[in-house]
Amino acid sequence: MKHAILKAALCLTTSLAVAAPALAQFQERTFRVSNGINEDHPVATGMEAMQACLDEATGGMMKMQGFWGGALGGDLQATQALRSGLQEAVVTSSSPLVGMVPALGVFDLPFLFRTPEEAYAIMDGEFGEMLNQKLDEVGLVNLAYWENGFRNMSNSQRPITNWEDFQGMKVRVMQNNIFLDTFSNFGANATPMAFGEVFSALETRAIDAQENPYVTIDTSKFYEVQSYISETKHAYTPFLFLFSKAIFNSYSPEEQQALRDCAVVGRDVERTAIQDLNQQSLAKMQEAGLQFNTISPEDQEEMLEKSQVIYEKHKETIGADVVDQVQQALAELRGN
Repeated sequence: MKHAILKAALCLTTSLAVAAPALAQFQERTFRVSNGINEDHPVATGMEAMQACLDEATGGMMKMQGFWGGALGGDLQATQALRSGLQEAVVTSSSPLVGMVPALGVFDLPFLFRTPEEAYAIMDGEFGEMLNQKLDEVGLVNLAYWENGFRNMSNSQRPITNWEDFQGMKVRVMQNNIFLDTFSNFGANATPMAFGEVFSALETRAIDAQENPYVTIDTSKFYEVQSYISETKHAYTPFLFLFSKAIFNSYSPEEQQALRDCAVVGRDVERTAIQDLNQQSLAKMQEAGLQFNTISPEDQEEMLEKSQVIYEKHKETIGADVVDQVQQALAELRGN
């Protein structure tokens, strides 16, 4: 599957290379890309496709060097290094960046998107460009929105079929005010906890539940100490492929365009790879004995309605104009 995805990407890179100016000015460059995730994640597949594209477009002059598992520091630390012009690039989730760009908190709002395709349309369109401008203002160039994906629930107590099923459940969440408020609003005991502590806490029943994309639940082995997995899709978070604005502006226009074009090639490959791997991870966890359920559209809508207090509480922090704009764009997309 991975090779098939990369082969498709190479076909696209050829067209990009043909379109590149014959006399484009490219210098020999190697730039570092920091990642908090491990090299077996689909982001690595996307980076392979992006590198193949860069090889074609620049004649092999521009090379990426990946640093995995937070080897260059956490996502926030790496992003600050980009702003200072000390490092070239990072692939980071949107959530750690809300302190510097509050508008990115829009992606933490519960039940914002229904499908990946909705998220793609919003991020790759005018709304995504508006957020890119806000990133530019703090010294960051977002080359493309890659996929982290929908977050879903696993727990040791019962299937989650509606918001009432959360009541009394001890749920580990990120140290994120919107996530804390979302689960508390459902009657859960929302518990902030470092990611590295989650497996042990689930195993000892210090907590009942956690929420993450399927791939993360699988690769972290959480399914070994859980009984139920529910497709809540309560939040969708993207990865951002960020480049230092200071360094980006020192590159030629041709180099800048190659980076933008090839980040999109990598984006499309990574999105496909993560969708495929999510389904493989879910099947694996079901085979391991976890009871799986989806949530009816009616109950999903009721969860969204129940969560409107979260939208109102955090609207001013995110930016009322930002929240209104994404909701208007989604309404138009859905034909409402």
